[in-house]
Amino acid sequence: MKVAVLGAAGGIGQALSLLLKNNLPAGTALSLYDVAPVVPGVAVDLSHIPTDVKVEGFGSKDLAAALTDADIVLIPAGMPRKPGMDRADLFNVNAGIIKVLAEGIVANCPKALVGIITNPVNGTVPIVAEVFKKAGTYDAARVFGITTLDVIRSEAFVAELKGLNVADVKVPVIGGHSGTTILPLLSQVEGTTFTDEEVAVLTSRIQNAGTEVVNAKAGGGSATLSMGAAAARFCMSLVKGLQGEDVIDYAYVEGKGEDAPFFAQPVRLGVNGVAELLPYGELSAFEQKAKADMLETLKGDIKEGVDFIVG
Repeated sequence: MKVAVLGAAGGIGQALSLLLKNNLPAGTALSLYDVAPVVPGVAVDLSHIPTDVKVEGFGSKDLAAALTDADIVLIPAGMPRKPGMDRADLFNVNAGIIKVLAEGIVANCPKALVGIITNPVNGTVPIVAEVFKKAGTYDAARVFGITTLDVIRSEAFVAELKGLNVADVKVPVIGGHSGTTILPLLSQVEGTTFTDEEVAVLTSRIQNAGTEVVNAKAGGGSATLSMGAAAARFCMSLVKGLQGEDVIDYAYVEGKGEDAPFFAQPVRLGVNGVAELLPYGELSAFEQKAKADMLETLKGDIKEGVDFIVG
């Protein structure tokens, strides 16, 4: 198996690459690509860790070599959010980066499972899909927006609030991957209940957790370590699916369009990516209203991504 990380020298990329070096199955090739000149050093640094995962670094001119024969491609490349930046600022910078990388995937490993981390995910995932469509190689089952960070934050915050063992906490999170488009389904958390006030406060905290980190780092970065952990967790779900295990996880994928063309929901993973789109169950009145209120924003984000490619 070969796993490629595009943007491996950045804050998310390095954290993700470290976790993959330690957790991927023995014999896996880990391919690290970045335009930053330190990426060979990152690869050498990781190669000193004694696991049976071969690491190789690729610089700006070697995207094709980094991607050739990849089974999974993870993309954390792009500019992180800084204090005062909004989603539009991020889109303007990162859309072009994602387009170039998607074209590289199309040319070198069009059958790979592609996990997109680069924000704003609501718009960057449609960009990748449109690049694949243009090339005639699009398979909706193989393109994912990684929203696992919303899930792990929800687990951490619920366990903290309720004094639960975090290993036992499961929180479904649907919708998108920014602001109010993030919708944790607290009504479906087993083993505990929440007051209306707790639901309102927790939901807001989960939706704004990225800003919490940006502000706490005081201009020194965004959520890199937690995002690296989230992406590694989702990558391992993809790996298990490729190995034939029955795996259910949450991701931002193209679905049947009941809510929006792309929507984060539970999916069953298999050897070809998404094996089945699963229902997300009944919503509380609060969740129904929150979903209805955010759909216009989510659809606008998706349209922006599509329009970037098709005009």
